[in-house]
Amino acid sequence: MDYLPIFLNVKGKSCLVVGGGEVSVRKASLMVQAGARVTVVSPELHPAYADMQNISHIAERYQVKHIEGHMLVVAATDDEAVNQAVSQDAKARNLPVNVVDNPELCTFIMPSILDRSPIVVAFSSGGASPVLIRMLRGKLETMIPQAYSRLAAFSAKFRMLIKDMIAVPEKRRIFWEEVFEGPIAEKIFADDVASAEKMLREKVERETRGEQKAIGEVFLVGAGPGDPDLLTFKALRLMQKADVVLYDNLVSAPIVDMTRRDAERIFVGKMRGNHTMPQENINKLLVRLAKEGKRVLRLKGGDPFIFGRGGEEIEELFENNIPFQVVPGITAASGVSTYAGIPLTHRDYSQACVFVTGHLKDNSMDLDWEMLARPKQTIVVYMGLQGLEMLSAKLIEHGLSPDTPAAIVQQGTRPQQKTVTGTLATLPGLPEINTLQAPTLIIIGGVVSLRGKLTWFKPDQQQ
Repeated sequence: MDYLPIFLNVKGKSCLVVGGGEVSVRKASLMVQAGARVTVVSPELHPAYADMQNISHIAERYQVKHIEGHMLVVAATDDEAVNQAVSQDAKARNLPVNVVDNPELCTFIMPSILDRSPIVVAFSSGGASPVLIRMLRGKLETMIPQAYSRLAAFSAKFRMLIKDMIAVPEKRRIFWEEVFEGPIAEKIFADDVASAEKMLREKVERETRGEQKAIGEVFLVGAGPGDPDLLTFKALRLMQKADVVLYDNLVSAPIVDMTRRDAERIFVGKMRGNHTMPQENINKLLVRLAKEGKRVLRLKGGDPFIFGRGGEEIEELFENNIPFQVVPGITAASGVSTYAGIPLTHRDYSQACVFVTGHLKDNSMDLDWEMLARPKQTIVVYMGLQGLEMLSAKLIEHGLSPDTPAAIVQQGTRPQQKTVTGTLATLPGLPEINTLQAPTLIIIGGVVSLRGKLTWFKPDQQQ
């Protein structure tokens, strides 16, 4: 270990920055954020200093007298001789000194910081690879949401109470692990502090009475159209917390693989003519697993509330007093159309967009055809592959031109993506239609004509 990592308390302390340029602004700003009183020695100051608080300016070139009375020193000038002088003077007085971009002159270095105060994470490579450090910081940004600052402050508020109520350290550790990984933490993340406090006090009371009460929760998470990179940060976090995962046929295998490895996985998919588990049974299974105290992840393709029957599932959970969260996902209409190079709206072609389901029931398609056949409108049809011929015929019958551009996209956003384009009149009869595999999405309207210009997703195969 080349450096001893420490966190220094500079609240109310006097710190010195030599240099008044853009780099010095960044260093001074960090000190001010930590509560320091900063003195800047420089003939001139960068304009950004005008908006900063707790800054004193000495409009002079650096002299040794300026270093007296400070607990921390930073040299950030473009004059090597000045930087060396500051370093020597600070070291002679045993003051911590940092010389920007010159580790040899430093007794401490300024790390890259992830601030989730009161949680602060510092990264350093000792100057060996700043770019790599920035990349690692970016990865942790996605893993540690801003809401963790609220969670840390919440635990600090109740730390002594829990210590007094639960005297055994091992039990106290398990208690806090359950808080940080369970519904109480999720209430904090949702900024519902009042509910979190109520739940915490109830948990403490049960713990002190020696009671054990299983408290489960359901996470209804939209998995998007298939590309794992389209998942939200919140979805990823909850996917790593679940004890049981219920997933359907529209959730891609790479996304299922991103769930916690030791979680139980249950396939509840529905394919045309083959419902592995009826919706009513899925609803009851969610309730049963949650009542067993398990954290249940319900992964649904696209968005749970857009043709995903998520509303039915949370109705059942609500009726049974099961805690739940709903995480939106990128719906197929948005994700697939983007990857296919088809904007859903465009001022020259479409000022409205309508989502409908094309699922056949009793070999019929019950849609508001007059509404759908309006001009300057994009129609997006989910689950419409089997009803494509009827769909086209009905739209033409109700006034849409047979020459209206139309496209059908197979497995959009995935490596198997394939797009077939034509018109309302020609698309159903194209031979490529017979080779398409679900899931598919149909897009109808003038915007489809932009497909050739805007395609960017490489695996896509245009027909």
